Amino acid sequence: MPLSKKASTRLRQMLARPGIVVAPGICDGLSARVALECGFDCLYQSGAATTASRLGQPDLAIATLNDFVQNATMVAGLSPSTPLIADADTGFGGPSMVARTLTQYDRAGVAALHIEDQVQTKRCGHLLGKSVVSTEEFLARIRAAVIARERIHDSDIVIIARTDSAQVLGMEEALKRLKAAADVGADVCFIEGVRTIQDLRKTVEYLAPTPVLCNVIAGGLTPSFTCKEAEETGAKIIIFSLVSAVAMVHALRSALTSLKKTGTDWSSAQGMDPKSFFEVVGLQEVIDIDAQAGGSAFAVV
Repeated sequence: MPLSKKASTRLRQMLARPGIVVAPGICDGLSARVALECGFDCLYQSGAATTASRLGQPDLAIATLNDFVQNATMVAGLSPSTPLIADADTGFGGPSMVARTLTQYDRAGVAALHIEDQVQTKRCGHLLGKSVVSTEEFLARIRAAVIARERIHDSDIVIIARTDSAQVLGMEEALKRLKAAADVGADVCFIEGVRTIQDLRKTVEYLAPTPVLCNVIAGGLTPSFTCKEAEETGAKIIIFSLVSAVAMVHALRSALTSLKKTGTDWSSAQGMDPKSFFEVVGLQEVIDIDAQAGGSAFAVV
């Protein structure tokens, strides 16, 4: 079947076919544009990367629902049929707030969101010292998301249940939590900080047929599995949360250090002039729309 133009439906179709969905982490419009340019057919809005990019802050429960929704609305609007998986932290409150979160993400054009079982004063899943809520509170969050989706006409946004309990309560408890989350309506399960390829394979087998998402962050708790290695375990989605943000830090440090030392940006530009830069972020699309509508403002740029 041809893939749907509706992003959430398209993601469901991608999960139903063979292979693994690869979603690079993006944090803003520029990183999203580059990911699309490189040919990725699914994107991941990392909470950590978005918090760093939008607010210049660490991933310690500082970003709000509004921060994430505003960013997701912009990113999803760049390529509406490309699925965007978005971090929704804890859902930002109790069940009614989780329901509001799902509703706003759905309205923003997000294809899937993940909701976790950390306490409200959460942190990046690859930091130490995490605390999680009870299983029942976690399941209440998932149920609230399912109820909210059912109340939206024609919504099929994908609900991903994430647990951070493996580092706190052990793998067995983490698997039980995810199985319970799937039983109350989660479409995909996400175990954060899985330590070995064997544990990832065990997770996939335990939760089958529910699809499993794997998160890889270089230097984090999870080893740097390749897409092929994750696919061989049976995982259906792999995200690389900080791939864009970390690369941006290195690139910016290099360019700005060069400017500080040499007094010019000539070498760091690598031949990219202003027009070439704007082409990365959709210059031709704007010119084409203007011309098709009968305008001539951008006939020469």
